[in-house]
Amino acid sequence: MKPKKIPMRTCVITKEKYPKKELIRVVRDNTGKVTVDLTGKSNGRGAYLKKDLEVVDMARKTKALEKYLEVLVPEEVYQELEKAIKN
Repeated sequence: MKPKKIPMRTCVITKEKYPKKELIRVVRDNTGKVTVDLTGKSNGRGAYLKKDLEVVDMARKTKALEKYLEVLVPEEVYQELEKAIKN
């Protein structure tokens, strides 16, 4: 029996590859709304971040998520990311 393939994704901040389960996905849907996708299955353009508070802070400072998702990311999204990492 073949071993199950583990999907790998790249963190948009650190540019390191991790298994999909070790990252948090931020999604821009077709209306332009940005949300945190904890299931990893929501429709829309997604960007992955490492589950690390320093990475979230770096994303906020460099506006990398805004560049990647091509939309203004509200502060509430960063707060939701921090809360998801702490839990």
